[in-house]
Amino acid sequence: MFRFLMSRQWVILTLVAVALVPTMIELGFWQLHRHEHRVALNKVIADSLAAKPVPAESLTAPGAEVTDADRFRRVTATGRFDTAREVVVRRRTNVDEKVGFHVLTPFVLDDGKVLLVNRGWIPADGAQTEFPAIPAPPKGEITVTGRLMPDETTADSGIKDVQGLPDRQVMLISSEQSERRLGDPVLGGYIELTAPEPRGGSPEPIPAPEHDAIGPHMAYAVQWWLFCAGVPVGWIVLVRRELKERRAATTEETVPAEPATV
Repeated sequence: MFRFLMSRQWVILTLVAVALVPTMIELGFWQLHRHEHRVALNKVIADSLAAKPVPAESLTAPGAEVTDADRFRRVTATGRFDTAREVVVRRRTNVDEKVGFHVLTPFVLDDGKVLLVNRGWIPADGAQTEFPAIPAPPKGEITVTGRLMPDETTADSGIKDVQGLPDRQVMLISSEQSERRLGDPVLGGYIELTAPEPRGGSPEPIPAPEHDAIGPHMAYAVQWWLFCAGVPVGWIVLVRRELKERRAATTEETVPAEPATV
């Protein structure tokens, strides 16, 4: 009665079902791992933002790489802004998804090293080829506080590092590239400025990272596993339906026809 399972149609259906089960299990675990990564990242961000600020040079140095554990750590530094060597980072959006620039200003420390400071977002009001008007930062020696960030890369950000840009414009924030451009030792990574606040609210400060939402990854994991459980159930339902239809057809063939009445 089960010989129909050896037919081409049923062999293909069974192979597809067998292939779907491990695939859906793997997709479920993939979403579970993404959920766990997000939860862990949220904790790192929350702990970093809650920690007391420390000197920037205690966490980074020229040529150093900012680790994931130190990402978003609040750091301080004392020095002065060097606006003469300021650049803007192209194609950046603010909280309202408007396209503009991030203002990247070298901050020269007392020991001569440079800390890159992302002072925030400004709109792209003029031509993209022109250097925009940027509100000036405080003059003289000051102390700044900001969130420590690693250098941006194309692999992590998806932003292509376009060459041949207009003067004083860059695509990525890179301490290595900045060191070659400035000719001074530059601390690895950069900071998103949080204090002092800009006069008049411009440049627009970069908001703190979201660290409460966990995303839909756990729901997606459960969904994939439910789909996985439904595959064998669906296969059994189809087999039973096929058996029922074949038995009904066999019964009709074996029932003798009633004699005709005169």
